[in-house]
Amino acid sequence: MSEPARARAVLSNADFKLLQEAVLFYIKANEDSPEANKFVHLYHRLGSAAPR
Repeated sequence: MSEPARARAVLSNADFKLLQEAVLFYIKANEDSPEANKFVHLYHRLGSAAPR
């Protein structure tokens, strides 16, 4: 029986930065939204997930 193929990264390092910038744009445009807090947390998670 052969071994399963290795998992590949779905997002590149540059993708994390792009997503973080898009989320920041959303936060600034919708800061009064009740959902804004969820996006703030997502913004920080994206920043901590991207390699330095």
